[in-house]
Amino acid sequence: MSSRPPDSPPSASARRAHRAGLALAALGAIAFSGKAIIVKLAYRHGVDAVTLLMYRMLFALPLFLAIAWWFGRGRAALGRGDWWGVAGLGFTGYYLASFLDFAGLAYISASLERLILYLNPTLVVLSGWLLFGRRVGARQWLGMAISYAGIALVFGHEMDTQGSQAWLGSLLVLGSTVSYTVYLVSSGRMVERLGSLRLVGLASTVACLLCLAQFLALRPMSAAAVAPEVLWLSVANATLCTAVPVVLVMMAIERIGPGATAQTGLVGPVATILLGALLLGEPLTAWSVGGSLLVLAGILVFSRRRAQ
Repeated sequence: MSSRPPDSPPSASARRAHRAGLALAALGAIAFSGKAIIVKLAYRHGVDAVTLLMYRMLFALPLFLAIAWWFGRGRAALGRGDWWGVAGLGFTGYYLASFLDFAGLAYISASLERLILYLNPTLVVLSGWLLFGRRVGARQWLGMAISYAGIALVFGHEMDTQGSQAWLGSLLVLGSTVSYTVYLVSSGRMVERLGSLRLVGLASTVACLLCLAQFLALRPMSAAAVAPEVLWLSVANATLCTAVPVVLVMMAIERIGPGATAQTGLVGPVATILLGALLLGEPLTAWSVGGSLLVLAGILVFSRRRAQ
């Protein structure tokens, strides 16, 4: 029997693990957010979404293959049904979502893109409500209302600067969010069968192959000749903003759990806004800051209800 009473404060090692978990979660969220900044920087060198996505997935493919192999060691081989499931999830969750996101970033700011993507948890709950009749609590409705009001505020400001392109870019990124929501809603049984990281590795490998095939089908090989800056930015996107954050977030979940990790992820949109202002010259106005704060506050209210 333990000599420490149940209500005693956590040990020094537990506190260190908690602080380390928070730091890992914050770094992972910031690294994920850097993707939009890198894409916007690459667009300045005249590359299009199809080519840029091809290079990102080309450089990420070996990493995803390694993840799939490492977390598949000693586990049962996939059956035909499993492979069809992996292919479908790879198409919706990583290929289509990534392509629509990259395409949308050509028309809207990195800040608005990140805020739209951050609405993903609300779309998951709305999908459960519409498709399966799952109950949505009052605080969840409140959180969603606050978040969508914030998006409307930022979008209205973007309309003043980008014009009709803001509609196109926002719809493309919203389509990306919906596509990833389909992946999340549909992946539950596959996660139980294969494990989360093994599924991520396999589905992402499928997405990489689809992006390479898309480039070969839609572009001549001469389109692969891009500026050296695009190649380096794509390497950074594939590693620092794709593979590394996955590992950081999983390490954070092991230390502080998924709830605290998700809450810490609130630093992601804030990092995108600041990096967009510093590296891209995106305007940091009262409208964009106010709308972003509304989105984050709404997600915080929404997430607390879900945790309860």
